Amino acid sequence: MRYDLVIFDNDGVLVDSEPISNRLLAAYLTELGHPTSYEDSIRDYMGSAMHRIHDLVQERTGQSLPADFDDTFHRRVFTAFEQELKPVPGVVGVLEKLAADGVPYCVASSGSHERIRVGHRTTGLDRWFDDARVFSAQDVGRGKPAPDLFLYAAARMGVEPARCVVVEDSPLGVRAAVAAGMDVVGFTAMTPADSLAGAGQLFGDMAELADLLR
Repeated sequence: MRYDLVIFDNDGVLVDSEPISNRLLAAYLTELGHPTSYEDSIRDYMGSAMHRIHDLVQERTGQSLPADFDDTFHRRVFTAFEQELKPVPGVVGVLEKLAADGVPYCVASSGSHERIRVGHRTTGLDRWFDDARVFSAQDVGRGKPAPDLFLYAAARMGVEPARCVVVEDSPLGVRAAVAAGMDVVGFTAMTPADSLAGAGQLFGDMAELADLLR
């Protein structure tokens, strides 16, 4: 393994949550008078922290989202997670391989700590991620595409950025990892390959990942 730390994005990389959360986000924004399709949500918000949703709506419409927007959205998402959420196919095998080889890994997500934990408990991935391996945009001042979250995760794990590789499926996450001075492999299961052009390598099946990290 040529890296000292593997940093996973969460949504769409560890847990298959992007179809669920973007479907619900599009519906909720539309309900609030900001017509948004599923495809719009994927394009504009996938991989972003909640503050980016507020910022973009404000910028485009001049209107603020309701004060309880985050709480209502997360409540809807968590309810759907309990019924629908699954691990990304093949990711358990990747985690087993990293653990067997003694390779350090962690998760650095734009989602809240609560969202990460709910997803991991629901899918059984919590056995692979104790608190010391979980980092959220809540931990830093700026979420992706700023590099802050990835730099924070690397510092907490005691690894230099140049010795880290990030596994990402969103353009915002790829930009953040590149800005952090880290290598990136882009997961194209849900994302067009050309939108992850900043990644050093691309893959579409999680079974391919272990070989890419060597």
